[in-house]
Amino acid sequence: MQYFEKVKKNFGFGMMRLPGSGGKGAYPEISAMVDEFLEKGFNYFDTAHGYLGGNSEIAIRECLVKRHPRESFVLTDKLTESFFRTEQDIRPFFESQLKACGVEYFDFYLMHAQNHGNYPKYKRCRAYEQAFALKREGKIGHVGISFHDTAEYLEKILSENPEIEVVQIQFNYLDYDNVAVQSKKCYEICRKYNKPVIVMEPVKGGSLAHLPDDAQRYFEELGTASPASYAIRFAAGFEGIFMVLSGMSSLAQMRDNLSYMCDFKPLDEREREAVSKVTAVLKGKKLIPCTACRYCIDGCPKSIPIPDLFSCMNNKLIHDDWNSNVYYNTYTNGRGKASDCIACGKCEKICPQHLQVRSLLKDVAKKFEK
Repeated sequence: MQYFEKVKKNFGFGMMRLPGSGGKGAYPEISAMVDEFLEKGFNYFDTAHGYLGGNSEIAIRECLVKRHPRESFVLTDKLTESFFRTEQDIRPFFESQLKACGVEYFDFYLMHAQNHGNYPKYKRCRAYEQAFALKREGKIGHVGISFHDTAEYLEKILSENPEIEVVQIQFNYLDYDNVAVQSKKCYEICRKYNKPVIVMEPVKGGSLAHLPDDAQRYFEELGTASPASYAIRFAAGFEGIFMVLSGMSSLAQMRDNLSYMCDFKPLDEREREAVSKVTAVLKGKKLIPCTACRYCIDGCPKSIPIPDLFSCMNNKLIHDDWNSNVYYNTYTNGRGKASDCIACGKCEKICPQHLQVRSLLKDVAKKFEK
């Protein structure tokens, strides 16, 4: 079976930000989203075991797999570092993922969030070799990686593992020239090694869907299209982009995304100019570039809701009103405040954006805990 050929269009459902955190109570809405996605001719779904505390894989089983024929969809899952310690742990974990999702194979299986910190562990545990062995057994269609590091390190991984078939990178107009994320440079390495690219975070965790007024006005001058539409179409318009993922959290978001991806057209010259102007405005505000992936929360010994507090900080920088203070108090009620940080550094080791979280939390504390 040619798994690449099963993919119908270049837009995928990233099941990392499902409504109701992917819980059972949200299954009716998730099922409606799945149904509409498939009805409109799309069929690519992306998950990982750690997404939504394991709820993402279960939601896939209940809302997709049990309700639609297996040949009607393409499913990607991932091998995440925190769920294996030795080579012997990998196959049982993989089998548990198949069971959680209710399938007998994954169309794509990615080595998750590869970087200079965890890649040696994947090599030591022969994770790549095991993934390709599972492919030979028919349990994986294609093996790839998702990646969060420098372009130089991506080239190291691809040169050492030429059999890698696809690469997932963070790619959006705000991070295109970002010195930490290096979207453009990583994309160019993928092109150099002729690897199809899967885009994650095209809307940067939703931040490019909710713009400050002085940035939003440039898109409003073009018409009534949503801010998210320009971000997703920006990413999808590059040569070699195999798939653009969107972590949709509601049926309304899905319908907006599908409205312009059903008949996809790249950005024209006027739209690209507007994107450049919006980028300049956003960079001038020096917002915290957090995508709310929430990887940092599980390991925090003080239970600080870091992404939520960064969101409060960004809203304060944009609007400077009382509303952000209200939400800060809500998010920290019964949980850690920014000032509770003990500077252990666990959050920074796992942050895909390479944020200096400890320093940023000090800034947040100064702003909200006077």
